Amino acid sequence: MICWTRVHLPTPIAIVGCGILALNTLTGCNKPISDAALQTNVQSALTADSAINRQPIQTAVQGGIVTLSGNVTDDTASSVAAEDAAKVKGVKEVVNNLQIAGVQVAPTVVTPSAPKVARQTTSAERQAIATHQPLPAPESVPPPPPAPTFRDVSVPAGTEIPVRITQTLDSESTQEGSSFSGVVTREVVADGAVVIPAGSGVSGRVIAAHEAGHYKGHSLLTLQLTAVNRHGRSIALSTEDYTVEGKNRGTNSAEKIGGGAAVGAILGGIFGGGKGAAIGGLAGGGGGAAYQGFTRGQQVSIPSETVIRFRLASSVSVRTAETPSNYEPSDPALRQR
Repeated sequence: MICWTRVHLPTPIAIVGCGILALNTLTGCNKPISDAALQTNVQSALTADSAINRQPIQTAVQGGIVTLSGNVTDDTASSVAAEDAAKVKGVKEVVNNLQIAGVQVAPTVVTPSAPKVARQTTSAERQAIATHQPLPAPESVPPPPPAPTFRDVSVPAGTEIPVRITQTLDSESTQEGSSFSGVVTREVVADGAVVIPAGSGVSGRVIAAHEAGHYKGHSLLTLQLTAVNRHGRSIALSTEDYTVEGKNRGTNSAEKIGGGAAVGAILGGIFGGGKGAAIGGLAGGGGGAAYQGFTRGQQVSIPSETVIRFRLASSVSVRTAETPSNYEPSDPALRQR
């Protein structure tokens, strides 16, 4: 604001500003705007904006810092009010303490240099606002961390992927071609980067499932991993077969049959002498064969929660920016067994 004063001197009239300078000199001075005048100017700016002039907004000014309070209808009205106040000449900062639709929100601070960029107030500033005190000096904000650098990493064949399966598989009821699921128990690292984080979900397929037969043959389960879900993105995998087999009962069967005959002969000899021994031997041998004939071979099972270490059969490319964290799961069920 420029103020002018007309001073009468013995010499011809000289107009000077805020003090007597050289005669016939015209000058002016900038006086700081008082808080009262600033409050009037801010209120006028809010009233002049047709978008918000019907909103019940109150203003308070202290040391050039304007605080807005009241209850506006939406966040757009709140932002517009703060921007309008920040554009008024002489305003240092605008503390937006407006409620939105009756809900108290965290106050924000808007500066005239960037009226469209608001920041959340600090706890010290909120305390000052609540107690009608001047705002403290702004705290220094640490720079944001650098953006992660992504790169494509080739995971070589033979890399081990430890997986905890989440359902029971057995040779008696599991069908060949059926699927299974699991969770990676420990982060997989290649070329100094995490290519598969711990906890990633995996899916797989049962390649072979053989039930133990009568007299001959043995049970078998063969599994492969087919894909891993890495941060919501499915990556196809090709792994070596993981196979578990039951024991072949051929030799065991002969031993049981022979054992049955021997027991029959002993019992026959006790109860009927030599002839009884022969009869008992035949009965015992027949009994052993019948027992074996109706008993299946050993079935195999992979219980739920079992950790299986699959190995990649071929390399796979993964895009990652993660670095190893020497991860050790806190859940014992996720640890390698």
